[in-house]
Amino acid sequence: MNTTLALDGRTEPSGPAARIAVSAIFFMNGFAFASWVPHIPTVQTRLGLSAGQLGLALLGVAAGALVAMPVAGALVARWGSRGVTLASALLFCPLVALPVHAPGLPWLAAALLLLGAVNGALDVAMNAHAVTVERRLGRTVMSSFHGLFSLGGLVGSGSSILLLAWGLTPEAHMAGAGAVGLLATLPASRLLLPGSADVGGNAHAFALPRGPVLWLGLVSFFVLMTEGAMADWSAVYLRHSLHSEAVMAGAGYAVFSMAMATGRLTGDRLVTTLGPERLVRAGGVLAALGLGAALLLHHPVAALVGFGCVGLGLSNLIPVLFSAAGRQRGSAAGVAIAAVSTTGYGGFLAGPPLVGFLADSIGLPGALALLVPALAIVATGGRLVRVERER
Repeated sequence: MNTTLALDGRTEPSGPAARIAVSAIFFMNGFAFASWVPHIPTVQTRLGLSAGQLGLALLGVAAGALVAMPVAGALVARWGSRGVTLASALLFCPLVALPVHAPGLPWLAAALLLLGAVNGALDVAMNAHAVTVERRLGRTVMSSFHGLFSLGGLVGSGSSILLLAWGLTPEAHMAGAGAVGLLATLPASRLLLPGSADVGGNAHAFALPRGPVLWLGLVSFFVLMTEGAMADWSAVYLRHSLHSEAVMAGAGYAVFSMAMATGRLTGDRLVTTLGPERLVRAGGVLAALGLGAALLLHHPVAALVGFGCVGLGLSNLIPVLFSAAGRQRGSAAGVAIAAVSTTGYGGFLAGPPLVGFLADSIGLPGALALLVPALAIVATGGRLVRVERER
């Protein structure tokens, strides 16, 4: 394994070795968090929570992330992404088991708030480190990292369902998921690049996005707004608007997720072949046409195909946008990624309730149709990536 000498005199891992380490962190993050998701109904029943109470508790994940992301960006700028990635990953693994132990609503909300904060910090730090590894390798690899996160999510949720069917308790299962996460993180820690590889830049924690970073954040907002809407409303649309069977309704988000994972695992080749600008344009157009056709044709099969097109279209946009943010001149990678990810995460939060609010007035198909022009705006974001790349 090739190595070089870091500034502190220690052996520095090679770019390919660091890529393996970051890949393990991304996979671990997706695996461990997705392992918790199937336990949500069990926790709701155990604590006797209404849908509104559960929704309020789940907002803690987003609230914690929104607070922690800018802070993590500042820490990355000051100390480098390696330390922040490792610290947040090592905290995340045991904390992911905390919600299933909550004895009541306040404790559940607190556990999810803490988990969300650590997960948000990890999201910023590992993406900043991924940008540094990508720069070290001299080629596009960001989509593969996000593809492994999606793959980890599929493995985590799938294994959870299997283990629950075998009678494993939620507490035992989540303890095991956290332990697997630690087993993946600890060996990876030796192969991450040193903090000196990306330290420096503006370290203000709450610097507002501006210039190209602001516009990249806006495009990320629309991308993640659509992802959030697909997560919360695809099954409802199939079930109640198209009167599909429960199995067909559940397949809507599964098709979307599989398409996204597939797109990300092949995304680096697409970025290299098409270039970031064309990929963003093509992805936005594919997602807009897929969603629009699904709503116009008003048939369950058309909806599944359309949702798959949305997943494929959006699959590589966040990796490309994060990579573009991390390469902006005049701003540290961690700070820029934190600004874009925080803005984008706001869209993920705003999308589902906005669709629900509009659905009360114009119906769910009409509310989802308003995402089509948002995706058209996303398609124009290719210019931002081109401008960034040619600076």
